[in-house]
Amino acid sequence: MVLALGGAGSAQAFDNPFAALFGGGAVSRASYSDAHLSGDYGSGTRAVVEDPTRSRPGTITVDTRNRYLYLSMNDGHAIRYGVGVGRPGFTWRGHTHIGRKESWPNWTPPSAMLRRRPDLPRHMSGGANNPLGARAMYLYSGKRDTMFRIHGSNEPWTIGQGVSSGCIRMMNGDVSDLYNRVKVGTTVNVL
Repeated sequence: MVLALGGAGSAQAFDNPFAALFGGGAVSRASYSDAHLSGDYGSGTRAVVEDPTRSRPGTITVDTRNRYLYLSMNDGHAIRYGVGVGRPGFTWRGHTHIGRKESWPNWTPPSAMLRRRPDLPRHMSGGANNPLGARAMYLYSGKRDTMFRIHGSNEPWTIGQGVSSGCIRMMNGDVSDLYNRVKVGTTVNVL
C-alpha cells in the first residue's frame, strides 16, 4: 500500500513498508488494517511536499495544529509525516534540539504522569509493547532534557490526534525513517 497525502504543492509517496523496516519483527498488513487509524493518516504518512516552513535544511518543524512534522530538505521541499500531539492542556510550543537518540528505548514515566496515572508501570524495557515504540529522539533545551520526545507508538491509531502528554508520536516506520535522517543536535521547532 502506498499513500500520498494532499496539501500544498505536489506530493510524492514513499513506499509503505510492512516488514522489518524499524528493526523489529515483521509487521503484518493485517495488524495495520485492523487498527482504527485516525483521519487521513493511514498506515504510512510520509510524503515529499513543498516546504511550508521554509526552514533551514535539516530542521524539524512540528505543526501541532495540523498534526504534521516536517523535515526540511535542501531543495525547498520537506518530508512530511503525520503525528499525534499533546491532548488539550498538554500542548506546548518552543525551540529545542535533539539531545539524544535511542533505538527501542526504555520508558520510565515522569513523576507527574505517575501521579495522574498510578496504574502505569514504573519502568518498561524497549520492545513492541513499549509506548515509545521503535525509536525515540529526546528533546533538549540547552543541556536540559525537556522530558518531551519525538517517538514511535504502539498505538498507531492515535496518529493525527491530540492524545499524548506532550510528546510527538509517529508511526514506527515513520519515526525510524526520521531517526535515520537526523543527528543529535538537530534543531526542532514546535509550533
